[in-house]
Amino acid sequence: MRLLVFGYGYTSRALVQSLPDGWHVTATTRSPEKAAAMQAAANQAAAMQAEGITPRLFPGDNLTADLAQATHVLISAGPQDGHDPVLADLRNGFAQARQLKWLGYLSTTGVYGDHNGDWVDENTALTPSTERGHARVTAENEWMDLHRNHGLPLHIFRLAGIYGPGRGPFAKLRNGTARRIIKQGQVFSRIHVEDIAQVLLASMSNPAPGTTYNVCDDDPAPPQDVIAYAATLLGLPIPPDLPFEQATLSPMARSFYGESKRADNTRIKSDLGIRLRYPDYRSGLQQLHSAESHR
Repeated sequence: MRLLVFGYGYTSRALVQSLPDGWHVTATTRSPEKAAAMQAAANQAAAMQAEGITPRLFPGDNLTADLAQATHVLISAGPQDGHDPVLADLRNGFAQARQLKWLGYLSTTGVYGDHNGDWVDENTALTPSTERGHARVTAENEWMDLHRNHGLPLHIFRLAGIYGPGRGPFAKLRNGTARRIIKQGQVFSRIHVEDIAQVLLASMSNPAPGTTYNVCDDDPAPPQDVIAYAATLLGLPIPPDLPFEQATLSPMARSFYGESKRADNTRIKSDLGIRLRYPDYRSGLQQLHSAESHR
């Protein structure tokens, strides 16, 4: 089996590390524009090779042959300037890729927009409220057009807020920068990166082209509850409440607080047989804390 990954980042690395023996993986990193970025890309390429991965620069390298040989493709690269960079460069190649058994596109639950804390599932209308959300909807639709018109074995995964090793609240709590921002009725869905990997593996083993999946845990929760629980695990004081109206936030961070919803994960369980390793933030944070404690 040959997997081609566009965008070798946090989530795609978790998938690659979960693959059974016998897979050949080719993965892309961004084409550098400055000398410092070039060195960083070279370092990343060396690290990828050390992990048994064939690195490619994208955009930059000609990936026609890699695509022609791939049996599975993961699109982890997000839209740039409102457009999907993979489609912009390789749309025709995908339209003609008859050898593909599976293609996964990593999207986001941000495509649903704001639902005032109500539940959304894969059949909920897409009403994004941010530019990023609109770009994701456009990309989803363009990939789905290739599925309908050319039989591309597309699967869309709408990911909730991702956390895992190196991406948790502990560092900010330890250095005193964690904040418990309180906005009435605010709730987010989350997912541990290891559970994303197992969902992708399950889909690769049981393809259902044209299907969309919400990838999230069982327990959408207010962000301040997550910070409080993490502080308790560390034995640190729980940061005081900070009203949303008084918080200084970046435009991106503020946009996250502009949407409140609970994502339903029934389909990954019923269709893919998923049993989440970390069904809520408490079990996920406990695992992260235990892993850090044993380093």
